[in-house]
Amino acid sequence: MSSTKKLNLSKTRLLNLGLIVTLVLSAICLFASLEQYLSIQQVRVVTTVILLLCYTLFYYWIQDRHAQAHRAHQAHRANHQVPSASLSAESLNQNEILIVYASQTGYAEQLALQTQTSLQQGGMQTHLLDISQLDSALLQKAQQILFIASTTGEGDAPDSAAKFTRDIMTQSLSLTHCRYALLALGDRHYQAFCAFGHQLDHWLHQQGAKTLFDLVEVDNGDDGALRHWQHHLGVLSGHTDLADWHPAEYETWTLTERRLLNAGSQGNAVYQLRLTPPTKRDWQAGDIAEILPRRPGLEIVLPHREYSIASIPQDGAVELIVRQMQQADGSLGWGSGWLTHFAELGTAIQLRLRNNRSFHPPDSDCPLILIGNGTGIAGLRAHLKHRAQQGQRQNWLFFGERNREHDFFCQTEIEQWQTSGVLSKLDLAFSRDQSQRIYVQDKLREQAATLSEWISNGAAIYVCGSLEGMAGGVDAALREMLGDEVLETMRENGLYRRDVY
Repeated sequence: MSSTKKLNLSKTRLLNLGLIVTLVLSAICLFASLEQYLSIQQVRVVTTVILLLCYTLFYYWIQDRHAQAHRAHQAHRANHQVPSASLSAESLNQNEILIVYASQTGYAEQLALQTQTSLQQGGMQTHLLDISQLDSALLQKAQQILFIASTTGEGDAPDSAAKFTRDIMTQSLSLTHCRYALLALGDRHYQAFCAFGHQLDHWLHQQGAKTLFDLVEVDNGDDGALRHWQHHLGVLSGHTDLADWHPAEYETWTLTERRLLNAGSQGNAVYQLRLTPPTKRDWQAGDIAEILPRRPGLEIVLPHREYSIASIPQDGAVELIVRQMQQADGSLGWGSGWLTHFAELGTAIQLRLRNNRSFHPPDSDCPLILIGNGTGIAGLRAHLKHRAQQGQRQNWLFFGERNREHDFFCQTEIEQWQTSGVLSKLDLAFSRDQSQRIYVQDKLREQAATLSEWISNGAAIYVCGSLEGMAGGVDAALREMLGDEVLETMRENGLYRRDVY
């Protein structure tokens, strides 16, 4: 649509709204001037007529707005969607990301379109596809797939996914070449929350597909979960500077402490930060702090950044462990630069707490194995604080970094937990303290027998840290030691959880 036509439409809408307001005000003024000449019964009749007029005008105005939104959505689809019928396994580009949606009401399709737009703005090649058009040949050809899957009724797949569940998910395919991510849409008011998304995720794992990042659950359109999905899209495309789809409402917290944790390190600087709320706030171990960064002299609204919370509410503040990141031009990253460099102590920080159910503490006092590297210690620290408070002492920490002398984050606390018995076992992997590199996954393999005993006794495994390298290496080591079936059962029962980025 041309800019002239858009301008004319905007003028028309304003005129329509103006006409409605004018008519209503005129009716009210006329009624006010005649009220003294009318009986009580006549006043009631005229009042009813005016209210009906107002309601009718407002109803048709709302209907017009919905029609405009629908036309805009259809135009967006026409401009961005490649016809499904045009795609075959032979025509799929190896560098192309397949975006597959399973939609019942159109919401999953809408999110798929937004996903496609974000990736295209990041310079990536994409193809949008209804799940009904996804066959086994195309599935086995695709290198990267993003699924947006709704659950309908009491845990059913959308109608559009009936063919896929019947013809494809009953097969055994080799998808070891494929990496995927899944956005599962559901409603926690229903017992089978995101059931189809979980079924699809489980089937893809069984076929050997590897995750680009962990499944994201969306409870009844939760904006926080959608921002988390968009955060992953930004990382995937390498463009984390795209505006949020749904800007959140932030609170004003205060940066009260900032301490360098790794002076002399070979790696980038890591800081421990303390942010105090305007009034008392509550959260759980495993939850996320969303920060809205600022940059002095820059007026544009930047996208949010996410950080694992390293503290519990009893600490009276949100504590973060943040590594300074650098952009391609050498400048500091938007979020880490704001928190660790530009913002002075006492500065107001826009912060929002986000519930992260998938990394909350176990429901029972089961043994807990915590695995992480680098700034992933933040999420693990919160869990250890929670376990210490609850008197739960069967805890085993695996932690890895570069050098013990410079990069042993939270060393004093960890050693105190070990002395007091909060940590019953501790394994450390400082990769550059010896000629042969040693990582947390190597420490896991060394402890295979004991780890299997803990799992037999009902232990849960929580992993926090870098997605690339550590999380994949840990997952592979666990599957070697425990087997795919055991680890998948643990994952489905909430005993294998990850907060990786």
